[in-house]
Amino acid sequence: MINVRQAGIDDLDALVPLFDAYRQFYQRSSDRPAARGFLLERFKHQQSVIFIAHEGSAAIGFTQLYPLFSSLTLARTFVLYDLFVAPSARRSGAARQLLRAAADYGRAVGAGALELSTAIDNEAAQHLYESEGWVRDTAFYVYGLGL
Repeated sequence: MINVRQAGIDDLDALVPLFDAYRQFYQRSSDRPAARGFLLERFKHQQSVIFIAHEGSAAIGFTQLYPLFSSLTLARTFVLYDLFVAPSARRSGAARQLLRAAADYGRAVGAGALELSTAIDNEAAQHLYESEGWVRDTAFYVYGLGL
């Protein structure tokens, strides 16, 4: 049985290997000390909300939300920036439960929306998002500026 709950700083040791594996999925080098430091800063400064999925005592996935505000809708929003399930636990329903936990949290705190982006070739994730009611944006282009 999969259990999803909001993570706290006491979950840091369980989150680090998942977060590091998530970064590797997106072609970043493994760096557990840096991953730990990054997550620790988010917890210490309350800069994100993380949900963790367990199957039994094993941590198998997580999602991380970052708060934003929308000038157009005059509402709080969250970016669901990270969603990862360990390869051994894929197709277990953990990702779906993590998405639902994030949406439930957003509703509970009065957010107007959740947003996410994913790799163009990540079709499995796109199918999951759409099956949960997420709608692909066709009105805006997304740009970035590396600094």
